Parts: sequence; structure tokens; C-alpha cells
Amino acid sequence: MRIALLGYGTVGSGIGRIVETHDLGIEIAKILCLPKECDEPRKTSSYDEILAEPGLDVIVEAMGGQEPAHTFIMQALERGISVVTANKAVVAAHLGEFVGAAKASGAGLYVEASCGGGIPWLASIAKVKRIDAIDSFSGILNGTTNFIIDQMKKNDEDFSEALSRAQELGYAERDPSADIDGIDVANKCIITASLAFGCDCIRDLPVFGIRNLTAADLAHYAYEGYGVKLLARGICRDGRYAVAVEPVLVPSDSLEANVPDNFNIATLEGATVGPLKFYGQGAGSLPTGNACVQDLLDCRDGNQLTFDLDPSITYDPELLTGDYVIRTTAAFPQGGTAFGIGSKRYKGLTADAAHKLMRTIVADDPSAFMACIPTTL
Repeated sequence: MRIALLGYGTVGSGIGRIVETHDLGIEIAKILCLPKECDEPRKTSSYDEILAEPGLDVIVEAMGGQEPAHTFIMQALERGISVVTANKAVVAAHLGEFVGAAKASGAGLYVEASCGGGIPWLASIAKVKRIDAIDSFSGILNGTTNFIIDQMKKNDEDFSEALSRAQELGYAERDPSADIDGIDVANKCIITASLAFGCDCIRDLPVFGIRNLTAADLAHYAYEGYGVKLLARGICRDGRYAVAVEPVLVPSDSLEANVPDNFNIATLEGATVGPLKFYGQGAGSLPTGNACVQDLLDCRDGNQLTFDLDPSITYDPELLTGDYVIRTTAAFPQGGTAFGIGSKRYKGLTADAAHKLMRTIVADDPSAFMACIPTTL
């Protein structure tokens, strides 16, 4: 199998290391990089040169971002060249377009590494779906936010201190917004729901991150018997589905509450298999590279995930409900009950309603925080 790598940074170099240290029958024929980095014959700054490479089987997109990744993936698929990508942002934004192009040309589209890093999350969803309809999923799908929360808990430190450590260790970017505001998890939630439920998942889903989480919040939740984690959640019933990304209060003795450092855990539930949990490294050069190489081997062997996006499966926010704990110095909405000093609990809200309410509160109190105690899932 002859492949081309688009990018040779964190993910691309991990793929290269695995391919070059294992006898897998995979040859890296071309590497797309910046002109100043073209220091060997395989490297080029011309994508046209890569598309023209004789006998090329797969293009592995490891660049990240929306463009030119979107354009490059479409050009490959339209030419019948299979694509492997770890780029959750571009897959979430253009999944339907990519699926259509792959079906039209007969190319393969492989996106395992876009969700959960080294965890075989999407492959496991596909396997479960051979027998069961998947009723729900939830998961810690961002190692950066989990690391920050874990450090705050272990060291009794503020959010800013834990974030700085995450940045020093390379877990968080200089601009950490995609992680701490839930954008990264939202992309993974879209991809997961699209595969698990067969829906063309909405892009404008309810999303609230952990930017405003404080050490005092953690201490109070622990006193009440909870830990807090940033979760992607989804549920599907009778041709309807709902999804959300938000901080969730999980029992202190649960597996989720005790996931350490930058690890991920993802859970699905099917009718006959019951709940299944998948735990491991959710990011990093070698774990993500491993997932990409697994996709390459699946491509070689003719195995492929199938995204059957059924437009008749509709979004219904009433499916995803919970009690919401809100901490604010602004005026509280009516109807809540006290949940410690400075917080109130609002029972039986949909995720959509709670997030709309929180947007109003944050406009008056930018430091306000919200967490869900699920009544569904």
C-alpha cells in the first residue's frame, strides 16, 4: 500500500514512526509540507504533485483545520483515492459532503482517529450496530479538559494554574478555547451521533465548557457526592435524537469521576449488549497515529465504516433532560432550589432550555457556571 501524508506534525510523525518501525506493507510515498521543510525526495509542497503520484492508494490528512484540508480531502475522494483523517473539525463540518463524494467515486473514508485518539470508539460503535440499535452514548472525549479538572482536584488549585500546566506539557494550545469551551468535544459528538444514530447531526448543538469552573465548585460538588466532567451526550428514540456537550455531575465513585490526567472514557448502550465502556489515551502522536494506521490496515483489507445519514431521523431536544445546577452572582431565574452557597438547582430542564437560560445569565455574570445532573442517560 502506497500512501501520502498531508502534514508531518504531531499526528503525521506518529503515523510515520509506526509505519517505519512495523512491517505492515505500507510505504510512505509522499509527504506534503512547507517549502522550507522539503529536505528529502518524498517531501513536496505541491498537492497536485501528490495527486499525480502513480499508484497512490490512500491520502492521510494530518494537517488539521478547515482549509485547505476540506479542499484536499474532496479532491482526493472525487478522484477515487481513499482518505484517512484525524481532523475532527473538518469531518464534523463536512461529513455529509465527504460521505457523498466517497460513495460517488468508490473511495474509502476513514475517520476513526477523529474521535477518542487511540480508543477504537467509532469501530466499536459500528460493530455494536451490526446487532443493536444504539440508544445512547456519553463520554469524556477531550483529554485537555480532563487533565485540567484532575489537576484542580488533586492539587486544590485554580483553573488558571491547571490550564498553565496543561499548556506547559503540550496538552493545551496557547489559545485553549476549542478545548475549554467544548468546541473540540462538540465536533466529536457530531461525528459520534452521526455514526451511532445514523442521523445527519445538527451542528448548532447545546455546548457549554469548563472555562468558569473553580476550585470552590469542585469542593462543593465533592461535598454533595459528585465529581464534574465535561461530557458529550446523545440519546436516540423512535427516529428522534438529541445531543449536548456540557459539564456533568457524576457520582464520586463512578468510573467517569475517577478518569485521571488526559485519559478519555466513552460509553454506549445497546438493547442486547447493554452498556459498554472504552478507556484509553484520547490524543497524542502515537495513540492518534495508531488509530490512523489501523484505518490504513482496514482500507487495505476492504473494511470500512458506513455512515448512512438518514434525514428522517429528527432532532428532538425533549429527549435529553436533567437537573441543572447554576452558580452565579446575578439574579437567579425563578423556580430553583438552593444547592449550597451561591448555587441553585433547576429540575427537569432540557439541555436546550438550560443552555439558553445560561446564555442569559452569562450576559450579566460572565463568571457563572452550570453543570447537569442527568435524568436521561
